[in-house]
Amino acid sequence: MRSFRGADCNTDHYLVIAKVRERLAVGKQAAQVFHRQRFNLRKLNEPEVREKYQIEITNRFAALENSDDDEDVNRNWENIKENIQTSAKESLGLDDLKENKPWFDECLGFLDQRKRAKIQWIQDPNQSNVDNLNKVRREVSRHFRNKKKAYLRDKIQELETNNKIQNIRYLNRGISDFKKG
Repeated sequence: MRSFRGADCNTDHYLVIAKVRERLAVGKQAAQVFHRQRFNLRKLNEPEVREKYQIEITNRFAALENSDDDEDVNRNWENIKENIQTSAKESLGLDDLKENKPWFDECLGFLDQRKRAKIQWIQDPNQSNVDNLNKVRREVSRHFRNKKKAYLRDKIQELETNNKIQNIRYLNRGISDFKKG
């Protein structure tokens, strides 16, 4: 076990790390994780991208029609699936599955300010440094809370507009993002 005094956890406690050895049995379902690609379908709303995608699909299927028909059904299906996926990847691109919250990117300066106050308190633990650290913590927490509230307010507004214009796909996707966390 080891304690880390300089770790920034926004608390006056120290971080303690312990190494534990444990053997875990992995279930069969957990071992079979499939990584699917999600394409950026929002780009299909743009007319130029839609035309480019349609042209690529027609070109690829024209090339498929010229191939031999003696192949089996499974091989034909694999060719069709591969052509659709490569066309979508080239013209639409992949959608970011793990999207960082944009409200947090603006808060990195406040994190540095809190780190500096904590380091100053660790080096010289007098009452003025304790008061300064507590004041900085309150300001940073308040800033984070306000930024997150504003971000959530904007996301809810976006969901409401998707509901009004009957854009069900993005409405359901936004709701599922809220359910995840």
